[in-house]
Amino acid sequence: MAEPTVGLTFDPVGAASQVEEDALVQDLRLACEDAYETLIHRYQQPVYALVSRLMCDPGDAGDVVQEVFLKIFRNIVHFRGGSSLKTWIYRIAVNEAHNHRRWFSRHQKPEIGFAQNEDAPGVHEENVMDPGRSPFDLALNHETRALVEGALAKLNPKFRAAVVLRDMEDLSYEEIASVLEVSLGTVKSRILRGREALRRVLEGRLEPAAALALAPQTAE
Repeated sequence: MAEPTVGLTFDPVGAASQVEEDALVQDLRLACEDAYETLIHRYQQPVYALVSRLMCDPGDAGDVVQEVFLKIFRNIVHFRGGSSLKTWIYRIAVNEAHNHRRWFSRHQKPEIGFAQNEDAPGVHEENVMDPGRSPFDLALNHETRALVEGALAKLNPKFRAAVVLRDMEDLSYEEIASVLEVSLGTVKSRILRGREALRRVLEGRLEPAAALALAPQTAE
């Protein structure tokens, strides 16, 4: 009898999920109509929510989402599985939102963010501390959440994307790095700066207890 493998675990749920994803990708490559319907059913709402939060005008999200799915259908043959299907789709969504914003950059309101360049000398990405609680932990009611989401539109797009992916989409740092195609240190830096910029936008608009909780805390 073979000795049991030590230190390894088997996750049937995760394994099934990966098998299902691989099957979906294969069917999409074969232009299976049912696969297209499954993809839209599974990802349309998450992609719409993500794009809406990245746009200066959420009313434009519908057009951007259409472009996202067109690109998915056209480029699925080039998907090689270097990341999860979700991460790949989110990367397309973030890029499309960015491309759409560029056309309207002259009409954007001033964006709130740190003045210094995130890649400037003296900024040590590996030492950036990530606050323990995000602004979205404060969304105890609809009104507070609406204030936070409204404040997102005033953030620098780079910081906004990182904060949305982490605090609203609950992606890991590694997944965000893959979506944004930046280093892990840059992800942490952008999240920290985005949260701090968000705190400054919301100062005076939240209840005292909520405002206090937005102050920087210990690292995660």
